[in-house]
Amino acid sequence: MTLSSTGTRGETVPTVPSANSAVDTVDVAALLERGRTLSTPVLRTAVDRLAAPMDTVAAYHFGWIDAQGNPADGDGGKAVRPALALLSAEAAGARPEVGVPGAVAVELVHNFSLLHDDLMDGDEQRRHRDTVWKVHGPAQAILVGDALFALANEVLLELGTVEAGRATRRLTTASRKLIDGQAQDISYEHRERVTVEECLEMEGNKTGALLACACSIGAVLGGADDKTADTLEAYGYHLGLAFQAVDDLLGIWGDPEATGKQTWSDLRQRKKSLPVVAALAAGGPASERLGELLAADAKSNDFDTFSEEEFATRAALIEEAGGREWTSQEARRQHAVAIEALGAVDMPERVRAQLTALADFVVVRKR
Repeated sequence: MTLSSTGTRGETVPTVPSANSAVDTVDVAALLERGRTLSTPVLRTAVDRLAAPMDTVAAYHFGWIDAQGNPADGDGGKAVRPALALLSAEAAGARPEVGVPGAVAVELVHNFSLLHDDLMDGDEQRRHRDTVWKVHGPAQAILVGDALFALANEVLLELGTVEAGRATRRLTTASRKLIDGQAQDISYEHRERVTVEECLEMEGNKTGALLACACSIGAVLGGADDKTADTLEAYGYHLGLAFQAVDDLLGIWGDPEATGKQTWSDLRQRKKSLPVVAALAAGGPASERLGELLAADAKSNDFDTFSEEEFATRAALIEEAGGREWTSQEARRQHAVAIEALGAVDMPERVRAQLTALADFVVVRKR
């Protein structure tokens, strides 16, 4: 597999040649839809437990209703995590349905983080709609996020099995790491320099930990031993780093029509994402000029009024300094490490091909 980058906003950043891609031989859309179809009824039942108006606010966030409370068929996300949880159950020799409580629990934690992240980052759009804090206010975004986090543990623990207890321990550890990563991400916004190693650690916590949990939680519920679960987590962790590297590329060069976010969204939030950090570490005239601009941005009182051209200039410097290409190559490297980890698990070849296809999908997505 190879990755390439283009100089035009809105084009796919990483590309995978069809001759080498499992996406061509496995119906990834069907895997994602299966995860969504099996997990959504259980997810809705869990959300229905919330007291009013939190149940309604959560339903809006998930795209089940619009801002006026009318039924809607909104974009509920890619459903990668539920798909992985069901496949991990199958990797352990269990039926996919065994992984449903784990899929729901991971989705609840993921959406808890989105509700809080949107508020902390000031994001006004998610999935092509106004975010919860903008529609229902910051207090509801915080409360509903907390409620989803609590529901995640309930969904698992009410199973009452030894495997459920093991799964809950993995989920709570992943949740704590996710929160660590968010704290690191926020702190980095106020620093002039962040190392590549620090950025990878932050992204491993913020994205890799929960994706790793999704890749093992179904297997744990299916009775897999810790060695198998740990190996599946290694696949998920490195897949999470590849996922975040692509997300970082889309956060600067993604097409708003596909991502549902503003142009240059990560630059507007002064995020020290991988392309930025790699560009600053590269050295050379473009890197030095970028560093000067970002240092001035951190002290600017007019940052919120910057024009499209000013953000485009920063994006061009990141690309000129090599940050875009380096991040594309890092997505490729992490993808390869993830696929290699699958080789240590004895599983049906059909499941191995599906996990490989999902990994390929992660690095070719446009949103």
